[in-house]
Amino acid sequence: MRRTISRILSPIDRLIASIPDFFVNIAMRLVIFKVFWTSVQTKITGASFAEQHFAFWNITENTFLKFYFDYSIPFVPTTLAAYMVTFGEFFFALMILFGLFTRLAALGLFVITMVIQFYIYPDAWWTTHAFWAVILLYLMRFGGGIISLDRILFNKR
Repeated sequence: MRRTISRILSPIDRLIASIPDFFVNIAMRLVIFKVFWTSVQTKITGASFAEQHFAFWNITENTFLKFYFDYSIPFVPTTLAAYMVTFGEFFFALMILFGLFTRLAALGLFVITMVIQFYIYPDAWWTTHAFWAVILLYLMRFGGGIISLDRILFNKR
């Protein structure tokens, strides 16, 4: 019985094992980029290209109001927290996308994820934040992979 199951599953196992590491890495980078890029797009306005805002310094009034009234991040002044999260989501997401200082960017987004989890949406661990955390842990562990600026500039994976 075990031999039959092994014979049936072996080709499937070989096929799955043949998925290149770079494909998995790029998929992880694209997914987590999209999460944080979509979020930061709700926080900024101004200069845009292809319906994407790039004026990271132009934080919306609504963002400041949310940080002031809805989000309670201890030890950090409200205005500073709004800037830190917005800039972090903007720059770290782009760094992840291009694979530049990938481990550092993943660490930064991991910290943002933990702040969101513990201080803003504490009930969202199993519905959202655990998934983000796993992707970011993967990127912290493995870096940008072979198709990344890290690899080109620093000969790093």
